[in-house]
Amino acid sequence: MSEAVSPTRKRIVDAATKLFYAEGIGRVSVDAIAEQAGLTKRTLYYHFKSKDDLIAAYLDGRDQPNLKRMAGWFDAAEGGVDHKVEAIFANLARSARHPKWKGCGFLRTAAELASMPGHPAVKVGARHKLNFETWLAGALSGQGIEDPQAVAREIVLLIDGCFSIMLIHRNPDYIEAAGRAAAMLVRARSRNND
Repeated sequence: MSEAVSPTRKRIVDAATKLFYAEGIGRVSVDAIAEQAGLTKRTLYYHFKSKDDLIAAYLDGRDQPNLKRMAGWFDAAEGGVDHKVEAIFANLARSARHPKWKGCGFLRTAAELASMPGHPAVKVGARHKLNFETWLAGALSGQGIEDPQAVAREIVLLIDGCFSIMLIHRNPDYIEAAGRAAAMLVRARSRNND
């Protein structure tokens, strides 16, 4: 069995995910993660060279589930592509109303590591954001949207902007407002616009 799918490694990443998302990466010690996982610190270090590697694994583990969730919201929405894009934001706003929601783990981690741009977790976060942008550009392609890559990038800016403002205001209405702006952007760039 490879280390990537080792049950012990998964247990460590699950424990780290719970603690890092709830408290932030700087406030969580390796000792706390080992305790949460029910393992020794030595066992944790057998699976991860450093806390930095564990932080990167935490974010890497969130990449595909987050992308699948957003793609699912897009696919499930009825109506045109503008409504599908707005549905991503509407579902993010609904999620943000949950008391345990702490914002975008990728952006929060990048903010904590702002002075370390080469950190492995910052690289994972950048890859995640690019993965979402690439997926969205593909979803917009063939939908009559002019320059779907540029529109996808603009929508990413709206998403990350509302995530950032949520850290200050804690008001999901900002996410809904960004969703309306994204829908208007899609309509404005539609070749089918009458």
